Amino acid sequence: KRATELRDEILFTQPESSHLGDCPICCLPLSLDIQKSTLMPCCSNIICNGCDYANLIRELKGSLVLKCAFCRHPRISDEELELNLMKRVEANDSAAMCQIGGYRRNEGDYVTAFQHYSKAAELGDAHAHYLLTQMYYNGEGVKKDEKKEVYHLERAAIGGNPDARYDLGIAEWHKCRHARAVKHFIIAAKLGHDDYCEL
Repeated sequence: KRATELRDEILFTQPESSHLGDCPICCLPLSLDIQKSTLMPCCSNIICNGCDYANLIRELKGSLVLKCAFCRHPRISDEELELNLMKRVEANDSAAMCQIGGYRRNEGDYVTAFQHYSKAAELGDAHAHYLLTQMYYNGEGVKKDEKKEVYHLERAAIGGNPDARYDLGIAEWHKCRHARAVKHFIIAAKLGHDDYCEL
């Protein structure tokens, strides 16, 4: 019983911010909408599109060489993109692992995607835990496994992933544990997930 109480205490603790954190340039929280931020392949930092755009305008107006807004490395071509990400993977960069895993998953290479996501999850990446949840749910590269699915969903939620938190709320709701579901929904809403408002 005490172990369950401790697990729930960890699970229902409100994270300080979402799993994405803040833009390293302007220090504002990154949007949950992935279209509003950019992964810089040279340094694997995620920056908001506002900072990326401001840097681009500055460089274009000054006829400067286009560089990363964060590390100032010259922008790389599309051909160099995956090579550079693989270097970041070798350096144990979880964001690069998730990006390469996403490429492999889109190509249908679920086994390699699973390996990259697993390694990133071992490094504590909440988004990687959420992606593993999806793979266990869909049986992509692994056998469907509800226990592992829930485990990774909880790890992602604890790490501040609002989608994982919302999905946990839905799962609890379907199990008729409404009080627990509402707690998850409230935490997800505080992290910026607004689907709960439509229930």
